[in-house]
Parts: sequence; C-alpha cells; structure tokens
Amino acid sequence: MSEKAEKMVQNNNQSDDEENPVLLEKHEIGEFAKTALIAVLIALVIRSVLFEPFNIPSGSMKPTLLVGDYLFVNKPAYGYSRYSFPFAIAPIEGRVFAKEPQRGDVVVFALPSNDSIDYIKRVVGLPGDDIQVMRGRLFINDEIVPRELVDTTEITKDSGETQSVKLYVETLPGGIEHHIYEETDHERLDNTPLYTVPEGHYFVMGDNRDNSNDSRYWGTVPEENLVGKAFFIWMSWDWDHKGIGFDRIGTMLK
Repeated sequence: MSEKAEKMVQNNNQSDDEENPVLLEKHEIGEFAKTALIAVLIALVIRSVLFEPFNIPSGSMKPTLLVGDYLFVNKPAYGYSRYSFPFAIAPIEGRVFAKEPQRGDVVVFALPSNDSIDYIKRVVGLPGDDIQVMRGRLFINDEIVPRELVDTTEITKDSGETQSVKLYVETLPGGIEHHIYEETDHERLDNTPLYTVPEGHYFVMGDNRDNSNDSRYWGTVPEENLVGKAFFIWMSWDWDHKGIGFDRIGTMLK
C-alpha cells in the first residue's frame, strides 16, 4: 500500500472515531454500570456475611447506646440464619455455624412478634435460666443480681421530657459489669412473673430498664432470630448539641 493510501486509511479511522461519540459514551456508561454493580455486590456480601451497620433510633439501651449512635454488628459471631441476610431471603432452616451468645452480649435480632423489625438489647438470660424481676431487682436462678449506685442524673426521654434517673453498675453472673438506668423500682415492668428460658432461646433486656420494650413484655428471643453481636460504634450524632459525638466514635461495646 502506498504512503498516500495509508494516510487515507488513518484519516478515515480517525474520522470514524470522531463521528461516533455515542458509541464511546455507551461504552463508558457500560463500564461505569459494571463497576457500580460489582461494588454493590461486594457491599451486599460484606453486609450479609461479615459486618452490618445499624443506627440506634431509641433510648432503650441508654446509657450504653444513645440515639444517634451508628454501630457495626458482627454477623459471624453467632453463625447465620435467614435473618442474617437482607429481607430474610436466604433459604436457611435454623442456624448454620451456630455459636451461642454469652450473658451480657449486646445483640441485634429480629423481633419475634414482627420479624421485619430489628431490635437491640442485652442478653441476661441463657437457655434453662429462671429469670424474674421483683421490686426493680433482677433475679437469675433465684439469685439477686448485684448493682451499685453510681450517680443520679438527668436524661432526655424519647418523648422529649427530662427525667431524673439513677445510674447503677450491674454485675451479671460471671462478673460481667455494665451500666443501667432506673427511674424507680416501682415501674410497670419492675415486677414480673417467673420466666424459665426455653432451650434455643434468650432473655434480653434494655439497659434503660424503665424505658425498654423487651423480654419482660413479649418473651424470649429464638436463636434463629439473632442477627449478630453489636461491638463497635463507628459514628455518633449528638442530638443535644447538633454535632458529631467525637467522644463516642471508636467505642467498643461490652
């Protein structure tokens, strides 16, 4: 091919590229869509199998968790059930790679009475335990759970009202210490029947004892409903001061 002919071919190719911007744009859109799809799939795998973010919408776990806290939940901690996956879509019966929660764990679970809602509470009763609250005090297997008064403080309830509460350190069997709030020892759920926790179930309570809808009200949590163990606050919004709660970021839950 002559030099003149080669130049004509090159010019024609350049002209074709310049005259087909639509093809180039479609190619770029296709590449972006593939990249976005891969990113979404990776995020879904991480969320379903490893760590899922949750935010705290109510004050039932004060003082441990505050409204505006964002935390990660460890999915492998207790193995997997259908509730480990978005919309409970996985065809899993019971749990696989099951591990039992420990007393004192803060757990996320599908609410037994409405499994489309996730709750977060603390495990206080294990399978076979006898649990009862009498005059505001928690009893496990007929033994009173020790608590020590730390302070009296003012908190804002979910309704916006200010409430005076007592801050205690409660020590669960095994030496697990955590803080709880009590308004008084004479509230609605401060006297309960005796519950025996069935096999494969757990008794959970909120740390804000007089402002928590928990096992004292709707019963125990089946192990199948467990989503994972809450363990790390990665972000917090301080609603009182309308800013980021830097002092809470990085808090490990216990």
